[in-house]
Amino acid sequence: MSALILDGKKLAKESELQLKERVEALKARTGKTPILATILVGDDPASATYVKMKGNACARVGMESLPVHMPKQTTTEELLAKIEELNENPNVHGILLQHPVPRHIDERAAFEKIERRKDVDGVTCLGFGLMAMGEKAYGSATPAGIMRILKAYDIPLEGKHAVVVGRSAILGKPMAMMLLNANCTVTICHSKTKDLEKYVGDADILIGAVGKPEFIKTAWIKKGAVVIDAGYHPGGVGDVEKAGLEDVASAYTPVPGGVGPMTINTLIYQSVDSGESFLGK
Repeated sequence: MSALILDGKKLAKESELQLKERVEALKARTGKTPILATILVGDDPASATYVKMKGNACARVGMESLPVHMPKQTTTEELLAKIEELNENPNVHGILLQHPVPRHIDERAAFEKIERRKDVDGVTCLGFGLMAMGEKAYGSATPAGIMRILKAYDIPLEGKHAVVVGRSAILGKPMAMMLLNANCTVTICHSKTKDLEKYVGDADILIGAVGKPEFIKTAWIKKGAVVIDAGYHPGGVGDVEKAGLEDVASAYTPVPGGVGPMTINTLIYQSVDSGESFLGK
């Protein structure tokens, strides 16, 4: 049998219809619209495109986006002041700081400045800690989106060996904790792991989140594994080699059209949650 394609684009479209209904109901009850503030520092074309995509997703569900564009020369102190201004704005219900910021800015300090209740992208240490402990918090958008894909397609997790290749603060590490909370046995690897091929070959569920194009080879993957590719690189390739993947995996996310759409949708999903929390369900 051919591998099951885990279609994130399709799931995101279905979710948007539900989110639109929730936003309309919230507007009818309160007369107010959930608002997501999006902060872009500098003029990186890819980052600008991502911010625009998130603004468009807000519009599709009836939310408003508040774009904040700051020059490349912005200092850490100036960015922190802007975030605090948005924290204190009662009309803003979620804050997104587009990653990455220019190198001279202390990105972690900026993330930590975001009020926890408005951290709809799941980037603060406090939010990570609460999520890891199984408490209520907005999960980092990409791994939370991956968990939603796995749930939507009824992929069994309990007792499975999940291997996460990648250890970033907003992808690999929270991904591992989410899978652990779902009763997987989790191994965390990275680009410097010795015998990476062996660990990948043991995975029932493989998460490619290393940030290197086709770094994970199809020949390493166990027959029947579920493969989630969280990478995206020029030419439409991910972190997992495409050639032959459909003949090895039992299910996999395509690149593009898999994890990416559900990352954006999860940001919007969590923004609607936040709007309901602030404005009252």
